[in-house]
Amino acid sequence: MEYNPDAPWYRRLHWQVLVAMGLGAVAGLVFGEVGAEKVGWIGDLFMKLLRMIIVPLVLTSIVSGVASVGAGRDIGRLFSKTLGYYLLSSLMAAVVGLMMVNLIRPGVGAGDALGTAASREMPELDTPDSAVDLLLDIVPTNFIAAASTADMLAIIFFCIVFGASITTLPERPRTVVTDIFNSFFQAMMALTSGIIKFLPIGVFALITRMTGTTGFDSIAVLSKYFVTILSGLTIHLFLTLPLLLFLLAKISPWTHFLNMREALLTAFSTSSSGATLPVTIRTVKERVGASNKVSSFVLPMGATVNMDGTAVFECVGALFIAQVLGFEISLGAQFVVVLTALLASIGAAAVPSAGLVVIFIVLEAIGLGGNPGATMIVGAMLAIDRPLDMYRTAVNVYSDSCGTAIIARSEGEEGVDAEVR
Repeated sequence: MEYNPDAPWYRRLHWQVLVAMGLGAVAGLVFGEVGAEKVGWIGDLFMKLLRMIIVPLVLTSIVSGVASVGAGRDIGRLFSKTLGYYLLSSLMAAVVGLMMVNLIRPGVGAGDALGTAASREMPELDTPDSAVDLLLDIVPTNFIAAASTADMLAIIFFCIVFGASITTLPERPRTVVTDIFNSFFQAMMALTSGIIKFLPIGVFALITRMTGTTGFDSIAVLSKYFVTILSGLTIHLFLTLPLLLFLLAKISPWTHFLNMREALLTAFSTSSSGATLPVTIRTVKERVGASNKVSSFVLPMGATVNMDGTAVFECVGALFIAQVLGFEISLGAQFVVVLTALLASIGAAAVPSAGLVVIFIVLEAIGLGGNPGATMIVGAMLAIDRPLDMYRTAVNVYSDSCGTAIIARSEGEEGVDAEVR
């Protein structure tokens, strides 16, 4: 749903979701399991709509994002620095999420509360036996087959190398192919936004079914999950990213944070990196002091491929689901989750609640994509996702701005964040 600051409160998505949660809880308590059966299919339909757009959304997002960087020596240098920073910050975000979910363990023993206790009888998670097996699994032998089976690691790898290959073409074919993928990506953004408009209806159905079958036992479990995500995002926002600013560019984190306050508030209220992008670009130029050359390259690319908050969410969400289902999470499985969360965050579109779409990517990587219990838990997570989505969007935008400041300093722009403006 497009953000409109002049819209009345009842037309804003986060208020609609909040009202839907309340109505769903009341309906579930009043009508019980009968009501859960009557509306449960609506929640299932909404979840299928989310799963439907995963592959085309990731495909168009990554290819268009990587291909749009252009060619040439200067572009190549900026691209290397930008991609290096985004991979580093997203990896650190995923590790923070991993640390918090292992520390708090919000899903352990929660199968009964979320109605998924029977899933504990399922076999071990599907994870590679070694790093070599993981590498071999990432490279697809048949991209069409990988797409048809939603082998997301293989899809993401192909999209990255294909997008990079487009940048090496002569100008005319490069422009034509890039424009085609950009157009497809815009169409997928429109489709994703259209599906997200039905989020309140999906939340109502999912909450009704959850409270109608389990009562309020699930609320305590979801609150621990909420705190885990919130803690991970806060640590990354106020500790990890400031450390990168200071260590890589000798920039005062407090100065940069104050200079970015307008863009951060906009990101929090819109839940969309894409909708915030014009404000982010203006703020980085006028307050942070980065040049147009750097900001116009780094920020649009960041809005497409740099999703630190989403990396935290994907990592915590996948491990939370595995914990609820009673799986023992080995070190190898956790490594796969971190790697997949890192790559999956690249394919997250810059629209509200897009992170909910790509959570299935991480689940597929560890063999839980088709698990009915996992789908049920994702539905429960969806019900409380809106405030978390607002917060992680602010984290995403702040990471983009930190990357711009760091790269601008590396390009010799000494006036970046010299003072609070």
